[in-house]
Amino acid sequence: MSFLPGAAGEPRRIAVGLGSNLGDRAAYLRLAAARLRAVLDRLVVSPFLETEPEHGVDQPRYLNAAVVGFSAADPHALLHRLLAIEREAGRSRPYPQAPRTLDVDLILAGSLVLQRPGIEVPHPRFRSRRFVLQPLAAVAPDLVDPVSGRTVRELLVRLGHAGGRAGGA
Repeated sequence: MSFLPGAAGEPRRIAVGLGSNLGDRAAYLRLAAARLRAVLDRLVVSPFLETEPEHGVDQPRYLNAAVVGFSAADPHALLHRLLAIEREAGRSRPYPQAPRTLDVDLILAGSLVLQRPGIEVPHPRFRSRRFVLQPLAAVAPDLVDPVSGRTVRELLVRLGHAGGRAGGA
């Protein structure tokens, strides 16, 4: 079942990463999850995870989560909806790696592998990001990366076990 107009085909299992490091971080993640309930069928939300910013950037700590659900939507339409959710939360992009009220990333779309201008699925860097893999493993550890053939659990194990602290959703 898909809730996006123009959707065709069989539903895919969709994984979306969420992050926030400005304002009421938990409220922004809850807003994203609420909006995604209208986009993804059978939505499951991970526990929230507090993490340090990547690359030693001097900015506030992040709160991250992952959501998994089903949609037959075209990936471009889905990405368009994710960007609209970011805009609703006041997301601005003044420079790369800038702090953000809300970051909503399309991580996986079933077995789809897509590389086109403006969209890449699976997300090109998710395999090396604990702040994506750890929450995703909490709700979909057996989800398979179609590029590497590894499960989310296996990708997380490859990164080791150190990381952020889980928090309440």
